[in-house]
Amino acid sequence: MPAPKPANSGVSNGMSLGVILAFPPEIAEELQRWRASFGDPMATVIPAHITLVTTTPTHDWEAAREHVREVARTQAPFMVTICGTGSFRPVSPVVFIKVEEGFQECVDLHEKLQTGPLERELPFAYHPHVTIAHDVAPESLDEAETVLKDYRATFPVVSMGLYEHDTGGIWQLREEFDFGTEPDDERDALRATNADGATAPH
Repeated sequence: MPAPKPANSGVSNGMSLGVILAFPPEIAEELQRWRASFGDPMATVIPAHITLVTTTPTHDWEAAREHVREVARTQAPFMVTICGTGSFRPVSPVVFIKVEEGFQECVDLHEKLQTGPLERELPFAYHPHVTIAHDVAPESLDEAETVLKDYRATFPVVSMGLYEHDTGGIWQLREEFDFGTEPDDERDALRATNADGATAPH
């Protein structure tokens, strides 16, 4: 997914969107430097991330937005560990860092997100990963796969970003949705009920 670029303008119908998990800045910057070292021209415009929903057309942005919000509300924060390398070659000239811890949570999120207003047929099965080299010389792909085979990083994931693919071909961050807001809402409602002297349900 190309570089996110925050935007404040309205969103028009007939656009495409994507949903990603962003990384802590220090990890994203480190992986960006590695990607640049392998000669990947997209290194300067694509921060490290895990894609949950790739480019998906929508004709009802508000419905799609509310769908992503609802999925985020029911998702608890979780830990992600990325380690070791893999490749999609020969199908695609991509080398990536594997998602170890948090793999199933990413798959579950993807399956929940890719329903309702975002439901569509995908050409490949979803596989969480972190791209570190794409469409570069074969020897550079080999180097990326070898150099980072022992790489490991662990970090918490507490939100996911909704992006718009605008008419200029740029990915723009539209909203960041925090995970686990539904339980907090329920607790607030329960506290309010108890404050009124009512008995909490069992």
